[in-house]
Amino acid sequence: MTTDAPRATRALVLHPDIRTAHSPRAPENALAEAVALAHALPGLEVVQAQVVRLPKAHAGKLFGSGKLDELHDLIHDSEIDLVLVDGPVTPVQQRNLERDWDVKLLDRTGLILEIFADRARTREGVLQVELAALSYQRTRLVRAWTHLERQRGGLGFVGGPGETQIEADRRAIDTQMVRLRRQLAKVSRTRELHRAARRKVPYPIVALVGYTNAGKSTLFNRLTGAEVMARDMLFATLDPTMRAVRLPSGKDVILSDTVGFISDLPTQLVAAFRATLEEVLEADLIVHVRDIAHEETEEQARNVRDILSDLGVGVDTPQVELWNKSDLLPEPQLAALAQRAEAREDVYLGSAITGAGLDGLFDAMRTLLDDRRHRAELTLGFAEGRARAWLFEQSLVEDETQIPEGYRLTVLWTDRQRDRFAALREQG
Repeated sequence: MTTDAPRATRALVLHPDIRTAHSPRAPENALAEAVALAHALPGLEVVQAQVVRLPKAHAGKLFGSGKLDELHDLIHDSEIDLVLVDGPVTPVQQRNLERDWDVKLLDRTGLILEIFADRARTREGVLQVELAALSYQRTRLVRAWTHLERQRGGLGFVGGPGETQIEADRRAIDTQMVRLRRQLAKVSRTRELHRAARRKVPYPIVALVGYTNAGKSTLFNRLTGAEVMARDMLFATLDPTMRAVRLPSGKDVILSDTVGFISDLPTQLVAAFRATLEEVLEADLIVHVRDIAHEETEEQARNVRDILSDLGVGVDTPQVELWNKSDLLPEPQLAALAQRAEAREDVYLGSAITGAGLDGLFDAMRTLLDDRRHRAELTLGFAEGRARAWLFEQSLVEDETQIPEGYRLTVLWTDRQRDRFAALREQG
């Protein structure tokens, strides 16, 4: 006996191109990325995709009345089940559009949350996605209960049953968010213990960062022999993966593969995944993997740099760029990019798939990381509490003894950490 497979959800992807919102990206490229996001969610079939040019965003329904009617006919003629709007949609707009079109609607944030919820595997990843989703849902409660009338009378000081329901839902969400934050704090403490243990191993940490689908996981797999999910798909990797590995140059490092970045990453996710991305903050070297064959590679690189800046990754952390996917470039463009890469000390042109051009990157990683940890004895006065606290925050202290003058500490650190400590101590 055979059973029919469930029908895929038929989706329409819309990218609103609003004249008043100046975006450096071409609307067609933004639409292509939105379609790729939709394909990253299993069970979706993208039936239609289009750029909708608007002079301005309409407050109640986002689109004007003529475009609303046109899209209504398209949705019903094509038997669309889900509309994906590549951009922010207010709770009121979402409610009105779902009512008028009689379909479910997700904005960019909602879609990315759905993808992350499908991909999260570790305990921390699942908790972070759930926390981000609750934060997002909390904003969706605004005017969601207008079918319940206000109580009679009053001057706005006495709320009706609709407002009571909203507040009850908000309290339930807030309670759940508090519970999740407590669980995340426990998981984060465990992760910090693991980080502290790694700091005591004289191996530097190399973090792979980059725009989603740039090829980080492919490079990670080539170096480690691991089988991290690496597919031509946005957000193929979500949870961070770390491996101890010996580079072809002979250097032993701990390699970290992180979640891919994306333009307009929802604020809920930036906040929720800050703990996961703390691995980047701990890195001794950051390798920025770029899809150099993508026509918007410069804009993608700017997005990555902006997110790293938001995370607090400072200028004192060495960074190099791998201009990846060189095997996809035509020969004239490849030759021109090779000249540009050779003119810079921090850029290497290559391919994680074929391995071409990676030897130079590995040699540079060895040079930049040739900074093994060593022990040192320090004496700090009682007034140097800030410097002492920094040493413990970095898990550099192996032993501490209180003496009449203050504290005598044995630390295990790199030359870079020693220099950072010296600068902190000079600041007082």
